[in-house]
Amino acid sequence: MDVTSSGAEVVPEKIEDKKDGDLTFHCNLSDTEIVHKIAQEFLPGLASACVDNTTGDIFRTPGSVAVGIRTEMVEYLTKRSETFVAESVILEGTDQAEVSDHPYDIISDFVDDFALSKRNLFSRVSGWTSSEKREDRIDDFLQEMEISGFWSIDRREAIAHILLKNVDFKNEFHCNMKFNSEKELNEHMLHCGFISMICPNEGCNAKFSAGHLEKHDSVCPFKIIPCEQKCPDTLMRRDMDRHCITVCQMKLANCPFYAVGCQSTIPQCMIQQHRHDDLRSHLLYILQKLHRDKPLKVLKNWVEELEKVSQCTIATFLFVWAMNSVAVVIM
Repeated sequence: MDVTSSGAEVVPEKIEDKKDGDLTFHCNLSDTEIVHKIAQEFLPGLASACVDNTTGDIFRTPGSVAVGIRTEMVEYLTKRSETFVAESVILEGTDQAEVSDHPYDIISDFVDDFALSKRNLFSRVSGWTSSEKREDRIDDFLQEMEISGFWSIDRREAIAHILLKNVDFKNEFHCNMKFNSEKELNEHMLHCGFISMICPNEGCNAKFSAGHLEKHDSVCPFKIIPCEQKCPDTLMRRDMDRHCITVCQMKLANCPFYAVGCQSTIPQCMIQQHRHDDLRSHLLYILQKLHRDKPLKVLKNWVEELEKVSQCTIATFLFVWAMNSVAVVIM
């Protein structure tokens, strides 16, 4: 195959509106993410069209027709997008009217229609379109075009931007503001919700319109946020799950005396406090484990006696240490 990045490419012409003889200044911004998503559909559609158009032809390859078919594709998409609103009015009230009005879906359908129109006779009658070999050839040719830089993403996005404006009749994905002077336009563009920006979080290269900053920020994996379990640490959102189940001070853990009966789950950083606060119950659990034949009332009396013995700090420390040692042996 002989795909190269050379060859003239048709880009839809942008026509400036004039009002009362004066140039009207348009905000030329649109939803960055949708434009990029639309642009990504062009290359697979072109690959399908080129492969299906040359299948069974011993004189032509997908690469030899790529430049010409690309030109036809841009012209086709432009014409369809320009007449889309009129077509929608005609189809209103029919079964065909029940389709998505999202620009991405609309233009994706245009791409599919174009690719279908480029199938040659062999492709249409041979069952080729349902074969795995066809899919493999399309994937191979698509990869070849991507590697060679045949149709750069920037050039595709420039076309996608114009197509989007043509079909976005609800003005949901592009700015339709107009101004009487370049100064007014420039002031508007500083604050336009469609101005393109890159995520400010370090490590994230996501590109989107400014109006989507809050939405992206709420899910950005590189956003530094406080620990969900309320420990003092702050970390990237993408590391949160691992942090919470490994090193987080507030990770829930079983009481050290779980094996002898204490069913409490407490944050790791509060285990010592729990031991101190529940000395009496922990001691009772241990005694119940060691003296299964003794009545509960007797064991409780023993606990009271031990508490009287352990009045000073040193005695309390030794008591806690002794309890822990017994717990380890029992577990």
